[in-house]
Amino acid sequence: MVKAIQDHHLKILHLEDSLADHGLAKAALRRSGMACTVQHVDTLEAFQTLTAHHSFDIILADYRLAGFTALDAWQHVAQLHQHPPFVLLSGAIGEAAAVDAMRLGIADYLSKDDMARLPHVISRALEVHEARITREQAVAELAASQRRLADLTEHLQTSIEQERAAIAREIHDDIGGALTAVRFDLAWIGRHAQDRTMQEHATAAADMLQHAIGASQRIMMNLRPPILDQGLVAAVQWLASSFERRTGVTTVVRTSSGAVDIPAEVQLVAYRTAQEALTNVAKYAAPQSVHIELADSEGVLTLEVADDGCGIEPAMREKPKAFGLKGLQERARTVNGWLDISSHPGKGTSVILSVPLASRHNAPDEGASQ
Repeated sequence: MVKAIQDHHLKILHLEDSLADHGLAKAALRRSGMACTVQHVDTLEAFQTLTAHHSFDIILADYRLAGFTALDAWQHVAQLHQHPPFVLLSGAIGEAAAVDAMRLGIADYLSKDDMARLPHVISRALEVHEARITREQAVAELAASQRRLADLTEHLQTSIEQERAAIAREIHDDIGGALTAVRFDLAWIGRHAQDRTMQEHATAAADMLQHAIGASQRIMMNLRPPILDQGLVAAVQWLASSFERRTGVTTVVRTSSGAVDIPAEVQLVAYRTAQEALTNVAKYAAPQSVHIELADSEGVLTLEVADDGCGIEPAMREKPKAFGLKGLQERARTVNGWLDISSHPGKGTSVILSVPLASRHNAPDEGASQ
């Protein structure tokens, strides 16, 4: 039997205007051995008062009462937080009307002519009610866990971007400056050295140093490209040209305008999405061409990176450690956006980021934040 019946004495409220029928219900429960207290009420006002100030494990109600029906009582109960199951116990209602009542949320229906089954109906109603409460709690806990995960993801992404910006500044200010100074010193040594071998070594060292300077600049640009300060359109165009130069793959960028006016956090999400999508294309797609479209029409920022490469096998997208695209989906959620990935083996892949902008553009502090 249901846990609620096993563990404690049931408190039952019986809405009934016939004392004889109330007595029959109590007798049926007593014969079953069910440990319970049955409180009787026969007016809507008294019923509302009792249910508002006292808790009950289950409510039994006749359908037709003096001046009102069980549906009037149910409307009151349905508004209560964690209301108990509500069972119709009546002889004045047909099965069709009973089914309609159950569609409204009433737990069950039992004819007074079948009073012997009342303990079973109560047990079943309590079991279903307990299962529903458990399911609702699980759903609420899952939603809270997802909110915490989203908050953590946003915090981690913000921390990562702050660290990237700090490292990029250090590379530019400290390492870049030091390497440039050493290059000037090597050039001076090369010009003033009398020994030819020393000149050759100075020239070779200068070439290696120039390579190191170029590498540090590439690392700095990947961490936090200064071109982002010129806007998302310029940053995406720079990404595309760098990708094309590095891979030899034709890359075309189409934009709705020369500049896209969006908040800084949305701009960064869009940039990282394009960056990660192009990285995946270079690693896996083997395409002939890539097309990037960027638009902010109808209050939605849309970024699409599409290639004509080999596509993604469905099993590859479900790999446990396939964090690249999953990370982009989580990143999109941090700005209330979403990521759509469309791919067919041999027919290429399309990655589309969509972020609503209308509410952000209407925010009073938006200009200050930018």
